[in-house]
Amino acid sequence: MHSRVKKRGQKISRRFSRFSRKKTDQTVEHIQENIIERVSHIRHIRLLILEWSLLVLAIIMLSVTQAFWYVDSYRVEGWGRGGTYTEATIGKVASLNPIFASTSSEKVLSKLMFATLAAPDYSGHIGPALASSITVDDTGTKWTVKLREGLKWSDGEPITNTDVLYTVKVLQSDDISTSYSSNLAGVKVTEEDGALTFTLPAAYANFSSALNFPILPSHILADVPAAQLVDNIFSTTPITSGAFSFNASQNVGTSGEKIIYLNKNPSFYGGEPYLDSFVVHTFLGVDDILEALNNGSVTATAELLPTDADLVNSSIIERQTALSAGVYAFFNTKQGVLSNKAIRKALQKGIDLESLRAPLGDEPVLNYPLLESQIEIKKYPELPEYDPTYAKDAIAKANIDKPIRIATTETGYFPALAENLKYQLEQLGLKVELSVQNPGQEFLLNVIRPRNYDILIYEIELGADPDLFAYYHSSQAQESGLNLSNYSNGLASDLILAARTAIDPSLRSAKYTSFLEHWVEDAPAIGIYQVNLSYFVGKNIRTFSEDNRLITAVDRFVDVNYWATEKTPKNRTP
Repeated sequence: MHSRVKKRGQKISRRFSRFSRKKTDQTVEHIQENIIERVSHIRHIRLLILEWSLLVLAIIMLSVTQAFWYVDSYRVEGWGRGGTYTEATIGKVASLNPIFASTSSEKVLSKLMFATLAAPDYSGHIGPALASSITVDDTGTKWTVKLREGLKWSDGEPITNTDVLYTVKVLQSDDISTSYSSNLAGVKVTEEDGALTFTLPAAYANFSSALNFPILPSHILADVPAAQLVDNIFSTTPITSGAFSFNASQNVGTSGEKIIYLNKNPSFYGGEPYLDSFVVHTFLGVDDILEALNNGSVTATAELLPTDADLVNSSIIERQTALSAGVYAFFNTKQGVLSNKAIRKALQKGIDLESLRAPLGDEPVLNYPLLESQIEIKKYPELPEYDPTYAKDAIAKANIDKPIRIATTETGYFPALAENLKYQLEQLGLKVELSVQNPGQEFLLNVIRPRNYDILIYEIELGADPDLFAYYHSSQAQESGLNLSNYSNGLASDLILAARTAIDPSLRSAKYTSFLEHWVEDAPAIGIYQVNLSYFVGKNIRTFSEDNRLITAVDRFVDVNYWATEKTPKNRTP
């Protein structure tokens, strides 16, 4: 059996071997006949071969090009996460505590690091921020605020109603004075059923705008007296609630220039920022900012004027956006030479506003304490016409022996405006002392609070909705208030209160029209211009949308969590 199987296998093997030799011989013969023997014929068809080769090569190249073409058609560059944004600001940083922010640098840092109960949205209207809802009862005096769930400080601790109650208590303290204090005067805050109730002494139709104040962490500061907050370590290493948290600060030289490093806050209520970090580089002069912007060491700045556009290189673009803010020459109606109404009226006629505004470029003219975008006034009272002869005669008759003290800060156009005003007043026969100082806490404490001036050239925020209480109501003519003119007129104050409580727009307009008549007649201030934000930024950077309506300059950060500096390729659905 075994022998039979073996013989059969050998037979099959020999058969397969013969078949293989036969096929090999046929293949060799085929190659010899159809390839080797025909090589000599190539010279007769070499042109045809070349044409076919080029055609095949062209087809291959077109196929590759088409592949790349289709890839590009569904691949786009989109903004990616990561990167660092560096903003140049002017002004020293004396404190990182947001309630004391006074310089441009401090205000920028406050907005980046601290959230508020309410804040302007993209349209410029005030809406909830840390709050999930803000409601008011029928009387207009009881406002209920509920916080969002899951809010956290940068140290991981929850943001609670206790933090809000503590912050309001601090802002209402007699031991400190902040720009937020006047809006909360007489307001009582209680906690009921997990919500906060703000009870006002009188109806206030626009109280939600007063809720735009930064919240302080009570778990860090509860035991610190209000008077000692400025000097507390929190002012240098704060716990934050905004889009970015504090990382470190670096002094540059000994002049007060600093670099503040911030990290993104993943717990930010508005969503985790695209940027990994945000750097605020504080400078003391515009020339240094121009140099830094042109050499690329900073990404953007809001500290330059439109006239500086010719000084930046081609990689920088300028965005101009009108703000709800105005610059005025405030007359001290309570102290010094200008407590005399006749002298104020003389200055109304004697100051050449056209000459004063000449260097302002495209800045909108502002004649009144209200903006046309805030409320419709059917008929504005007429302003006195320019009459220097009348002004000189009135000033000569008054026999003034004291100098007029003009005060302002080293901000934008302010020094040039002050110099021009000084010159004009001297031409009217007045002696003038001019003081131009660094903006900051010292200016606030030594000039603003004691009203240490006769004329103050200064910018004030006018808000999304008209409310003149803080700037012209007689109750605010004190150190802790913002009535920078020390203006006191009983009828005007009553009109302000009536307007701020009026829900009906036509009634509110009528009240403000009457107030404007008193304002022009009493001359507590002269309007100069509405502020434009000129924002200089690199071309390949995503910042705030140009469609945003900004109330203040720092409101540009309303969508800072979407700002970006880096682009990445992304595929889209064909």
